[in-house]
Amino acid sequence: MDLTLSRAGRYGRAAARWGRLLLGPSARRRAPGIRVFYGADRVPAPGEAVAGGSAKLQRLATRFPNNPTDFTLLYLASNWVPRDLRALLWLAGRRGLPLVVNQDGVGYPAWAGSETEAVNRPIRALLAAADHVLYQSEFCKRSADVWVGPPSGSWEILPNAVDVGRFLPADDPPGGGPVLLLGGDQYQAYRLELGLRTLAALLPAFADAQLLVTGRLAVPVEPLVDRLGLHGRVHVLGRYTQREAPSLYRRAHLLLHTKVNDPCPSVVIEALASGLPVVYPRSGGVPELVGDDAGIGVSHPDGFERDEPPSPDALADALARVLADLPAFSAAARRRAVERFALGPWLDRHAELFERLAPT
Repeated sequence: MDLTLSRAGRYGRAAARWGRLLLGPSARRRAPGIRVFYGADRVPAPGEAVAGGSAKLQRLATRFPNNPTDFTLLYLASNWVPRDLRALLWLAGRRGLPLVVNQDGVGYPAWAGSETEAVNRPIRALLAAADHVLYQSEFCKRSADVWVGPPSGSWEILPNAVDVGRFLPADDPPGGGPVLLLGGDQYQAYRLELGLRTLAALLPAFADAQLLVTGRLAVPVEPLVDRLGLHGRVHVLGRYTQREAPSLYRRAHLLLHTKVNDPCPSVVIEALASGLPVVYPRSGGVPELVGDDAGIGVSHPDGFERDEPPSPDALADALARVLADLPAFSAAARRRAVERFALGPWLDRHAELFERLAPT
């Protein structure tokens, strides 16, 4: 019942918005300034739970509030595509409104299978219509060129950002441990299984190791915990909001990120800002985020046809190497986040771009 009411509310807001939009530009005097629409009638407020593309839009809306009916610029994220995309692109073209696209990942057979083209079709429409594309990593650009095609307009690489004033290292690192964090959503079964098996492989060297598991789970955790004998070592925390996120990171010593070919995960950037080094499969955009001194990437068969992550033993070995020099890795992680991924410069770059495309 709640889901039905929520869906009805979304449809009702969209219908009301289109009613106002189709009346044509307002005759009333418009206030000066750039007015941005993100393709949804509501963007999650600061502190609310987010997923995928809504996270970056939540951050952006703190400076450029969502304006669904009187906008001068359309900003759409490839992983938060509105249901009425075709109509919005038509409206933007008819009224000469600039379109900026924030491009994340694309569909490819390893995860999308037979749905690859269905996933990529709206992304192709976005890139064809965009005046400017912000690719979140060099990997995002390369994979989009392969599976979707090059953009029609200008483009640049602009990674995601983090509020380095909120995501801070713990004053006192957690005792005991080590405590590993498997952050974000575990919506692919192999990611959760690999995290649990890596914990099991680490235990001979670190008998007190613990694993925090967050987000939505593709499969139940208990059967594998039973099979691997991990009782009391795995703590399932569920989903968390952005308000809760900083304190969550401060409960861990490092981030174990098990997704292969991840384009530009915010969980990695937030971990770096929190002083957590990252151990991960060396593929996708994550090597661009972590660099050479803020964690260790583990090589594995890299391609678009199948997801083949590293072995648990290889990841456990990388974890042990980071733990052997944890203070240096932690300092490098924090430094890299502050220098490369701070929210302020990211917002400033958007302001410059918006002013160029939609001058007031």
